[in-house]
Amino acid sequence: MVYAELGLLLVGLVALVVGAERAVAAAADIARFYGVSAFFVGVTVISVGTSVPEMTTSVYAAFYGAGDIVVGNIVGSETAQITLAVGIVALISPIVAERRNVLVYGGAMTLAMVVMLLTLDDGRIQRSEGFLMMLAYVNFVYILYTNEGGEEITEEVVDEELERPGRSLPWVVAGLALVVVGGQLLVTNGVALARVAGVSEYTIGLLTGLGTTAPEIVVAGIAAHRGEGGISVGSLLGSNITDPVFSLGVGALVADVVVTDLAALSGTTTYMLAVSLVVIGLLYWRQGISRRMALVCLALYVPSVVL
Repeated sequence: MVYAELGLLLVGLVALVVGAERAVAAAADIARFYGVSAFFVGVTVISVGTSVPEMTTSVYAAFYGAGDIVVGNIVGSETAQITLAVGIVALISPIVAERRNVLVYGGAMTLAMVVMLLTLDDGRIQRSEGFLMMLAYVNFVYILYTNEGGEEITEEVVDEELERPGRSLPWVVAGLALVVVGGQLLVTNGVALARVAGVSEYTIGLLTGLGTTAPEIVVAGIAAHRGEGGISVGSLLGSNITDPVFSLGVGALVADVVVTDLAALSGTTTYMLAVSLVVIGLLYWRQGISRRMALVCLALYVPSVVL
């Protein structure tokens, strides 16, 4: 029984990640074909799009009343992105970062995490709070746009040759269908697996968070391999700004998110914030991440598994 639930969970995770990757890439092609600005594509289709797995998981988990999976998935994804994603990308191609960009995106990411922690202080996120969290993210994008910033985020749009809408649209539909099916399988079997195996739903959420961060790792890794500006800070931290407020807020709009495993929540969120500050400090101090520092970032992920 445990193996069946685990197998279906993995199938759902793969469908979720692959579907999101195809839908995002195709949607970006369509938008750019019709002349939508690279900035707008970057901060909406790409930065938000690569967080589709986290959003889908949040919506399904909130609908089924699995608040521990909602939050665990976000925390697991955030921790994996700031350690594993940064480390893997820096191993492929050392990251070069301007201190101004580190302050802008690192500061926004830290603020987003703090907002999430303050909202979860009582172990519950209400619909009104979820709406305000999403509004805060939209306000950040607006400020970024009005200050003519955000070009760093568009580094994730790596394809130069655009497909015609007639070819891209079916991929958008197919990708979204996979996302819907994958999200359903992931959440329902995650809850069932937790009950059968005697593992907390929060732990399942943390583990699936590693899987749902795969699109960010793949996109950033490919761009680094192609030498796209060494991968800017914006492209690496963009999703870490989206997930704590927007992805989590989307779930809370469906139903109030309630976390029951408060002890695990406290330990893992504290580590998430601490390790994020360490990596941001390295980025600012050394104006990037070298291959040697990449190993440090990878090592920082290990304690999160123990927690």
